[in-house]
Amino acid sequence: MINIDLLTIELNLKKRLKYQYKWFMKQNNSYDHITNFIYSIYDFDQLLKYLESNFSKSSEYKKIFNYSLNRWYNFWSAYAIEKIFCSLPGVEPFTEKNKYSDFVIQGINFDHKTTVYPKNYPLKINDAINKKEDLILWLYQNQSSGQRFHLKNRLFVVLYNNIDEHWKLKAEISYIKPIIENYILNFSIQNLSKIHFLNENDYTILSDIIWVIK
Repeated sequence: MINIDLLTIELNLKKRLKYQYKWFMKQNNSYDHITNFIYSIYDFDQLLKYLESNFSKSSEYKKIFNYSLNRWYNFWSAYAIEKIFCSLPGVEPFTEKNKYSDFVIQGINFDHKTTVYPKNYPLKINDAINKKEDLILWLYQNQSSGQRFHLKNRLFVVLYNNIDEHWKLKAEISYIKPIIENYILNFSIQNLSKIHFLNENDYTILSDIIWVIK
């Protein structure tokens, strides 16, 4: 992976904001495979040129265009947020690719997931903050069934915007950075939620929510 500074990522993420955020389908492995080029293109203008050059004549162009913009946006936002975590004292990045973990904090492996406040979650934001474990369980149970599905330790970065444009906060890397820094500075294993899953393995995972509210 090429090394991009956070400001460059943020500037490019914000270029995507003028396009509507529509998937037109559920995320799936087939379209993930078609759009895997998003991992190697960090520049948004270059992304648009690539899509135009390679897919404009396809009958699926509109679907591929929207799917690509959304995957690109989510990936590079997550890349920047992981970069923030791994730059902080006490956080050890994984040097090898790991499907289930991005870094280690105080000896505990964690994946991280940046997600907007779910529109189908039945509780209002203030109630959700006070019932953290209920929302964590809901997020695990309603995660995508694609290639990143897992039931392992995870830190959720949950975005909430009071004008119902939560997705736009994924581009606000400079706003998110001090919130994560403060979370790691005050990190305590005792504050983690223990979520118990009853299945063929019957095990407990550790999780937490980092709230980004604007």
